[in-house]
Amino acid sequence: MSRVISNVACTRCGCVCDDLTVSVEDNRIVGFSPQCSLAQEWFDWVAAQPEASPALIDGQPVDPQQAVQAAAEFLSRSTQPLIFGLSRSSTDGQRRACELADYLGAVIDSTASRGHGPSILAFQAAGESTSTLGEIRHRADLVIYWSSDPFKSHPRHLERFVEAPGLHFPEGRSGRHVVVIDSRETETATAADEFIQIPKRSDFEVLGVLRCLVQGLPVHADAVDGLPMAELKDLAQRMRNCRFGGIFFGIRLAAAPYGHAAVESLLRLGSELNQQTRFVVRRMRVPGDVTGADSVLCWQTGYPFSINLNRGYPRYGPGEYSADNLLARGETDCVLMVGGERISRLSEAAQKHLNQIPVILLDPAGLEWDLDPKIRFNTAIYGIHRRATAYRMDEVPIPLRKIVDSPLPADDEVLRDVLNALRAAESQV
Repeated sequence: MSRVISNVACTRCGCVCDDLTVSVEDNRIVGFSPQCSLAQEWFDWVAAQPEASPALIDGQPVDPQQAVQAAAEFLSRSTQPLIFGLSRSSTDGQRRACELADYLGAVIDSTASRGHGPSILAFQAAGESTSTLGEIRHRADLVIYWSSDPFKSHPRHLERFVEAPGLHFPEGRSGRHVVVIDSRETETATAADEFIQIPKRSDFEVLGVLRCLVQGLPVHADAVDGLPMAELKDLAQRMRNCRFGGIFFGIRLAAAPYGHAAVESLLRLGSELNQQTRFVVRRMRVPGDVTGADSVLCWQTGYPFSINLNRGYPRYGPGEYSADNLLARGETDCVLMVGGERISRLSEAAQKHLNQIPVILLDPAGLEWDLDPKIRFNTAIYGIHRRATAYRMDEVPIPLRKIVDSPLPADDEVLRDVLNALRAAESQV
């Protein structure tokens, strides 16, 4: 049986493009439009997913209920459980993870602590001048990508929000000026109207000078780390004179040494520009629903990541309660991972400890990591096998449609069953 499903959202990157048309035959995705290299990769992988047992213990298939009971026993015996991941889940799974963490008195942390965590700390220090991506499309005449290569990381970002016609720009891209600021020439830089190449790891210094120029303060130098002052003066003038500007910065800015300081300086630049025009600063988020994890954790606990609930109320501690640090210090004795995509980014000490304690892993079938979990649940994929909600990089929630069937349970269903098993065991004591 063949069918065509319209208005499908793709969760492969932070754009969560919701305008796809997907063709399905015999419960398999066979085509989609419009084309996108990341979406093609994603749907090809989904179509090639192997059949898998819903649950395994020590690598052996078992009845799912047996695995649920085993997971509940490990978590109930743990003195400091950790729930980590969440960026491949959806709002439903993330909410259920928060509920389980609250019940256990666990630490809960998202992959932001190994990604845009420094950006979040900068937002808390400096505030954020923000907008939706739709507002950028309809109003921005100046778009700047800082340490970001969307042609590679978010292939349809320019197509949908820069090149597309907008309310004030019916001609689309020809009415806008696109600038790329980066330490290396990228595909996006080649296609931009202007490319400013800055020395590697000099973002903070460049931003400091740019802020002075925007405010009209004197700068007694001819260059910044080799970058001619004339280029920065021209950029500052263009920023001041635009009607509406947007800066999109990438993970490389946040992940650099002292990345939080560089991001904070960029945010303050946005605030200072808003004294003269309208300017917004936005993150280019990594693949998955990490924006949703930030949002759900915030409205469930008050904090976006690295939260300790062992006293019965949430305590926020980036670094102290971050998954990598907890594991590296050997302070957790059981980990429930909702998605294992950040395992390779953990420190060597954290990975070593992770392989010495019981790990309960929830992840789609076919994804293998450098880890042998004690219990593994192969889960259905939100936006493919289940209806759900994911957050776009601008914190706009996007509904996800079910495209094909799967016999596997979703994250929220597994977490619900584990929580029910814990409650049932407690009621029998």
